[in-house]
Parts: sequence; structure tokens; C-alpha cells
Amino acid sequence: MKLGEFSIGVGDRFAHQAKAQLEACILAGKAGIEVIPVWNKSNREHAIIGSEPSSVRAAADTAVKELGWKLPYFCDADHINLSTVDRFLNFCDFFTLDVADSIGRPAEASSIDAFVKRHSELLGTIRLEGAGKSIQITPDLLERTAAKFLFAVQEAGKIYRKIEAAKGKSGFIAEVSMDETDAAQSPAELLIILAAISDEGIPVQTIAPKFSGRFNKGVDYVGDPRQFASEMELDMAAIQLAIASYGLPSNLKLSVHSGSDKFSIYPAIHAAMKKFSTGVHLKTAGTNWLEELIGLAEAGGDGLALAKEIYAEAFAHADELCAPYATVIDIDRIKLPSPLEVDRWSSAQFTSALRHDQSSPAYNPSLRQLLHVGFKVAAKMGGRYLDLLEANEAVIAKNVTENLYARHIAPVFLGIQQDAELSTRLTGTRA
Repeated sequence: MKLGEFSIGVGDRFAHQAKAQLEACILAGKAGIEVIPVWNKSNREHAIIGSEPSSVRAAADTAVKELGWKLPYFCDADHINLSTVDRFLNFCDFFTLDVADSIGRPAEASSIDAFVKRHSELLGTIRLEGAGKSIQITPDLLERTAAKFLFAVQEAGKIYRKIEAAKGKSGFIAEVSMDETDAAQSPAELLIILAAISDEGIPVQTIAPKFSGRFNKGVDYVGDPRQFASEMELDMAAIQLAIASYGLPSNLKLSVHSGSDKFSIYPAIHAAMKKFSTGVHLKTAGTNWLEELIGLAEAGGDGLALAKEIYAEAFAHADELCAPYATVIDIDRIKLPSPLEVDRWSSAQFTSALRHDQSSPAYNPSLRQLLHVGFKVAAKMGGRYLDLLEANEAVIAKNVTENLYARHIAPVFLGIQQDAELSTRLTGTRA
């Protein structure tokens, strides 16, 4: 299997928006580009919701059949490890090998020594063509990087070989994820990591490094977009060098995790792709669930009432809901409105606070982040929530498609910034 140049990870926590998400990729096709959908859902999300990987596959297959999609599509076992991969084997064909927890655990000294000796070509000044810059790798840096990352790459190799034994070498796409860690990897470290991945025999097609800045859930990038742009170009140059040097797949590309709603860096991603004639895998997830809430609130009546109830429950259980995501959210509790205040809101007030429109004075990023991690509340409602999704499918689907296309696909892959005219022209809805 081969992942296309442009691809987008689409989360669908309640398995009801696959058609609306695929419609966004169809719009991309009408605009002249192929964007491959990859439905992703992590083991943690399945555990919280009480779902199974089979539900992701069933929703994706149904959407593809009903909309007549002819291009490839995939289902991603997101952030899996050796202990969680088994439940995904029968239903997924894209596996995100998450080894961030193993970073910093030292490999055996003999393995580190052997790696350093085997890759003496990495020492010295290395020109990163295309980026117009060089990096220096000293013996000390090479050894320190191997000590920090080699064990993690070896763990990725174990996961890969377990999947390969079940599905065959050509039966799935492998991604290696190292983004959920404390420090960003430098281009030199990325090049060394890719050499180690090649040694492990992993035909990796996307790699998710840790970038500088904060990638908080559901809100914009926090950091210096110029620094991000420089990092992305250097990483792309390092990947191209690794492909040429180590026989890695020619379509190997960067994966940007927690990539939804990072509007301020989308121009840099698009520019870097054009400069290096390469693609990116943009992984989104919770933004879809928030569009469901926006759609319910927009529908009014029972939908708005349920959206308010979800907020009240999330507010009451904020500590519990935020704990698993503490490193990727930044909520100012003082800026959270009380449930009593929200209960008096109109549909327009609720959607204006939640919708990611930074030009709106009503937009509340703290409320948005709390609801982003509050999907557990909706999961506990079971049929009450799902029935309202189905009853309000039309308005929810418009929000899901518009959000994914106009706010994500268009700026990243087409270089078209979101605006009211774009949304109206392509989806028939307002921005």
C-alpha cells in the first residue's frame, strides 16, 4: 500500500460523520487535488467511548460506497503500541507506531556502539539541499542521539514486525510517531532517527516529529510561526536526504499531529510542500466532534439543550476530563462561563463562543478546549446523543464538511486561506 502525496487524518469519535468528512475530500478533488482520507481513532478514544476499531472501518467503508469514492482510503490504528495493537489488526491498514514513551530509555550499550560505528557517514558537515543550510553532527551528538532514541526505534521495529506477521509487508502503511514528548527533535536528530528506522527495516511512509511551540487540542498554534517554518523546511530536507541515503520509501513525508485548527502555521506548511515538491499528512481528530456540538447548538431546540448540558457536565468534571490531556491543553478557568450563564445563551451565542473564528469577539478558546476533551460526557449519554446526531444530520454535516474543507484542506493543500466567500462558494454555508 502507498499513501498519496496529500493526506488528512480525520477523527470521527462517534462514527457518524464519515460521509461529511469524505465530502470535504470530494471538494478537494473538484478543486484539482487528491487528498486521501485516513480515518484515525486511538485506543484511548475507543476505551473512553466504549467503541471498537470495527466501527471505524464500517463507517469509512459505508461512506466510500455511498459517495462512490474511487481513490484510496485508510483506517488508522492511532497511537498504538505492542500492548494495544492486536485489537486493530483485522480492521486497520494504517498503523501509527507510537514510541514517544520509550524516548530516553537507553538501548543496550553494544547496540549504541554498533549504530555509531555503522553510521560514520553521518559525522561532520551535512548539506541539507533545498533548505540552503548545513548541519553539524559531532561524534558526541551522534552517540547522545542514539542513546536517546535508539531504544524507541527498536520498539517501533517490534511493533512493525508484529503487524507485518499478521498483514504482510505490503498490507499496511506504517507511521512512526515521536511527537508526544517534551523536547522538539532537531533536523540532525531526525536524520539520525531515520537512519535507525532504516536499520530496523521499517518502510515508514510518514513520521511525526515533535515541533517547537505548543500544539494544543482544538486551538491555534502557540509559538513563533517563523521558527516552525524553518523547522519544517529543515525536516523536509532531512527526510529527502534520508530517502536518498537509506533506501526509505520515496513517498516518506512529515506527519503533523494535533494538526487541526493550527491556522497560523498552515501557510508555512503549504509553502514548504511547494518548495520541496512533497506532501504532508495532516492529522486532525477532535475538531470533528466540536463541529457536531456546533451543529447541535445551531439546530436549536433539543440539540441546543443537549449542547448546554454537555458543557455543564464538562464544567463540573473539568479536572477529570483535562487530566489525560494536561500537556496539550491550556485552559484559563477564569474565562470559562458558568453553566448558569451558558444556559441562558441563544443558539448564536453558543456557536459563536465555540466556533474557531478568531475574528469573533465571542470566540472562547478556553471553552473550546474544555469541550474538546469533554467527549466523554457525550459518550456516557449513549443513545440520547447519537439520536440527536441523526435527527440533525443535515446541519451537522454542513458544519463538518465546511470546517474540514475550508479551514483545513484549502489552506494547507491549496494555499487558499479561509474566508466567507470560500465557504459559501464551495459548501453553500457561511464561514
